[in-house]
Amino acid sequence: MNEPDISVILPYFNAQNTLAEAANSMLKQGFSNLELILVNNASTDQSEKIALEIAENDSRIVCLKEMQKGVSHAFNTGLNKAKGAFIARMDADDIAHPTRLQKQMDVFKKQPEIRVVATQVTIPSKANNKGFKAYVNWSNSLISSEEIYLNRFVEQPVINPTILCRKAIFDACGSYLHGDFPEDYDWFLRVLEKYKISKIAEPLLTWRDLPNRLSRNDARYSQDAFYKTKAKYLAKWLLDNKLPNLKIAIWGYGKQARKRVKHLSAYGVEVATFIDVKPKSGKSDNYLYFKNIPTPGKYFIVSYVGNRGARDEIRHFLKAKGYQEGKDFLMAA
Repeated sequence: MNEPDISVILPYFNAQNTLAEAANSMLKQGFSNLELILVNNASTDQSEKIALEIAENDSRIVCLKEMQKGVSHAFNTGLNKAKGAFIARMDADDIAHPTRLQKQMDVFKKQPEIRVVATQVTIPSKANNKGFKAYVNWSNSLISSEEIYLNRFVEQPVINPTILCRKAIFDACGSYLHGDFPEDYDWFLRVLEKYKISKIAEPLLTWRDLPNRLSRNDARYSQDAFYKTKAKYLAKWLLDNKLPNLKIAIWGYGKQARKRVKHLSAYGVEVATFIDVKPKSGKSDNYLYFKNIPTPGKYFIVSYVGNRGARDEIRHFLKAKGYQEGKDFLMAA
């Protein structure tokens, strides 16, 4: 086989019920000059047997083992063996649509400044998790590089198994790190410090929310772990771009907002005031009623209000007062 253009890295752990379908969806891509790297991450079921059987019928498959548990370890094992100039992510739970890779490669040809191309996703009609559906709808709504960048501290704006990226990006930004944090979100925030990420406005992956998905069961994907991760990169951005010229105001005065601010403060960000929607009796140096927010130029506002619907209301209110997203405020919940 000629050297592949794309190396698809597919780590798996106890995925005997879905691995064959996921792997075959990549082997049946219209873009065929690829290698599919299947990385067994310490499976104890029949997954490895299935992988080896698939590999017997297609020379593009490379089967590897990584006994140290963790997606970051398994991915990096695959990355070290990858021959392609482009790296595609894929999960053992999901199904890639036949035109996915070709359409992603077309974006790279048209936009050479782009380093990562993702896609929208579709979910099975039987999916009934409201939070899962809401997240998918939100992620699918963010298409442009600017939208992805401005919403990077809300939640992970790109669904990880949809990405195709230039391999060289791992030399510039590093690969996935292992720790008590969501390794994919950490990686995306590092990439977004330097490069643009684009998304195709078409669902080219079926994303399945199965009971064994890491985001359901692993503490590294807990809400608090995400806030700790985003605080690290948000603090760095604020210190480099906004302080000391602007004071930091946090929109949110409740218990959850203050908990999230502690993560931010741990990285050296000093908060000048809190903003809330309820007027407070008496004077307070660190409290600001939202109707009394001054015109832009004094505060940079970080919104830590995560209630569904509230984010858009706050964004619209601030824009109506002349605040520009990214310049005068950011949403972070």
